[in-house]
Amino acid sequence: MPIDKESYSSIADALTMVGLEVDSITDRYDYLDRVIVGRILNIKPHPKAEKLKVCDVDIGNRVIQVVCGAPNIHEDMVAPVALPGTRFPEGPVLEKGRIRNEISEGMLCTEAELALGTDRSGVMILDQKQLIGNKLAKALELSDMVFEIDLTPNRPDCLSIIGIAREIAALQQTTIKYPETSLSDSSDKISDFTSITIKAPDLCPRYAARLVFDINIAPSPFWLQDRLMSVGLRPINNIVDITNFVLMETGQPLHAFDFERLSDHRIVVRQAKQGETFIPIDKKGFLRTEFVLTPDMLMICDGEKPVALAGIMGGRNSEVTESTTRVLIESAYFAPEGIRKTSKKLGISSESSHRFERGVDPEGIITALNRAAQLMSELGGGGLIEGIIDKYSKTINAGAITLNVGDTNRLLGTSFDYDEIENLLKSIEFNVEKTGSDGLVVIPPSFRVDIARPVDLMEEIARLSGYNNIPTTYPLIPAKARQPEKQLNLRDRFKRIMTGFGFTETINYSFTNKLSCDSLRLESADQRRNMVDILNPLTEEQAVMRTSLIPGLLETIHRNIAQQIKTLRLFEVGKIYISKGEDNLPEEIEMLAGIWTGSRTDDSWHSKGIGCDFFDIKGVVEGLLNRLKIDHIKFTCMPDNSCTYTRSGHTAQILQEKKPIGLAGEIHPQVLRNFDLKQTVFIFELDLNVISDLIPQTIRSKPIPKFPSISRDITIIIDKDLESSNLLETIKKLGEELIENFYLFDVFEGGPIPQNKKSISLRITYRSKHKTLEDNEVNYIHKNITDRLLKKFDASLPT
Repeated sequence: MPIDKESYSSIADALTMVGLEVDSITDRYDYLDRVIVGRILNIKPHPKAEKLKVCDVDIGNRVIQVVCGAPNIHEDMVAPVALPGTRFPEGPVLEKGRIRNEISEGMLCTEAELALGTDRSGVMILDQKQLIGNKLAKALELSDMVFEIDLTPNRPDCLSIIGIAREIAALQQTTIKYPETSLSDSSDKISDFTSITIKAPDLCPRYAARLVFDINIAPSPFWLQDRLMSVGLRPINNIVDITNFVLMETGQPLHAFDFERLSDHRIVVRQAKQGETFIPIDKKGFLRTEFVLTPDMLMICDGEKPVALAGIMGGRNSEVTESTTRVLIESAYFAPEGIRKTSKKLGISSESSHRFERGVDPEGIITALNRAAQLMSELGGGGLIEGIIDKYSKTINAGAITLNVGDTNRLLGTSFDYDEIENLLKSIEFNVEKTGSDGLVVIPPSFRVDIARPVDLMEEIARLSGYNNIPTTYPLIPAKARQPEKQLNLRDRFKRIMTGFGFTETINYSFTNKLSCDSLRLESADQRRNMVDILNPLTEEQAVMRTSLIPGLLETIHRNIAQQIKTLRLFEVGKIYISKGEDNLPEEIEMLAGIWTGSRTDDSWHSKGIGCDFFDIKGVVEGLLNRLKIDHIKFTCMPDNSCTYTRSGHTAQILQEKKPIGLAGEIHPQVLRNFDLKQTVFIFELDLNVISDLIPQTIRSKPIPKFPSISRDITIIIDKDLESSNLLETIKKLGEELIENFYLFDVFEGGPIPQNKKSISLRITYRSKHKTLEDNEVNYIHKNITDRLLKKFDASLPT
């Protein structure tokens, strides 16, 4: 299916609008912009280096001097020349310089240096007919735009080139041209050489194989290496590269076994034995790793031993090597839940497992197998043993779905007729037949494992017709008043208050990974380590229910800081889930968490921004609780290490009367490192289950005072470790009716204040409801309060 270069952006927009979000479009060969075709005019020895040569190179508009040490260069040779400013795929940027005191104005390049192959033995040789001075990408007709697409887990059919091409063909109302396969078998029958036995049909409904002989293991041709590198895969050899190529082309994972290394030359698909071990192919991260298996893991075995971890990774004892001459190609369908559990339990994954655990096309197995066999025959010089062994023990059929045209239009707010819906669904290879006056019977293609219900078909109709093309209509809903739930009202109230304070609401997943507890440094006895496991999680990052809102907020902070957003005030209202054992339902706790990092005020022309601190986050909590009319709030310093994810001495427990309702503090430095954060972060957490019961049901108003107030200050010296809240609590308990308000306004240590002591200054406001107070009345009460504080806390007045 040809694509016009000018269509890239429009195709990307169209794919995004149908649910295949295109994150970026990049030109694979933009790094070749300063690499041109040059001709070596003459070569002379380097005066100070025996192995180096000084070359005069014609680059079209001028002749430059290049110092080179490659053994294959010669005069009149045409080769790629990188000019200063070239950024090589391996990282460095070429600069003009001197090599052993000789000027070098460029670089003659190897295939590997330009990521156009793997040969590093000498400079890449170009055709003598190439136009000197032409850009290399143009000369070699290298043009390849790479779409990076962010797929949702329900679209495994698009984890391939053909899958994306199908979507583009539907959008452009054209047809896709599938690769043609032409095979020439030998007269030998495959059943004379090998056999396949499936002992776990529920975990492996289908397993097929072909046998290729007289294979020559060698590097893949450039076109194949280039295709693999374009999707981030490293070329290995022609056989392994073909299996990876077909995987990316069709979405069907394949595996190639060295047939001579298979005991009894047969395949047995069975579950592992308890304590059985397996050593995977030597890949980065698994070097010399031996896995101990459990009976729930599916293995591919020969006559004696496991030779592959089904759907995940091959074994070192059967991998293709340079001496391989016969290859058994595996193409299979494995149950997604089995692959997912094994991958999660062993902590390994691969391109194959990524597809198997989401679901591959059970009817595409033979097509991919034949495609790989043909390429191995062409690129490996081998022959094909006649026939395929195809064990299809449990047929996987897509069920028919009945779709009502009227229901579809009512749900979508559209006016599609039968023909329009039929054309849309047939464009993505659905089988559609009319039934009755307003119905369709639809059979999804085998590669669409995500389609099971009529609403799934309606979603396909909506996205293919274009969400933007759906007319705006108002739903016909009977007007019936309904009393909102109390909890929803409270949640909305919390959100309004927090947004009014300048905070932004975030909504994170309720699913998380088990390592989130370690990231918060939670102790083993902390109940938040009792996580609720998810059955068949989509990814390991979402394997359990969250037990805290803080990790999600810290992840959000990290992502925003990576985008250079350094000042953030975020909050989240949501539930956390504490497991109470398998026989009991988990405890659900509604929480409110807030987080503040960066500045309290922004930089301006007259002053620099001020960083936020503990008192800012404390003030937010006080303001929130004050707006909710919750009184008698106290912040008390928490004992050291009582909260493992905040700093000792920088964390306060929040009490209402004596009831804990939350905490506020500064995130511990180790936790910041765990989330790759390099700036101070302050947080608070509130238990909304407790707070909702503290909010008064009625609001009482107070009349505006008729008489003036009088304020008096008290400054006393107390023990350094004594919390100021104790003084405030004492004043409160005096019950003096003339006291209108009192608060702490200053704390001082050092200077004239004795060691281990601190100076506390309080301000008390007095007012009478019935008259204007006189100084002698206020002075008398104020002195009594001062004397009471001095006596109770063994305090003194400053001298």
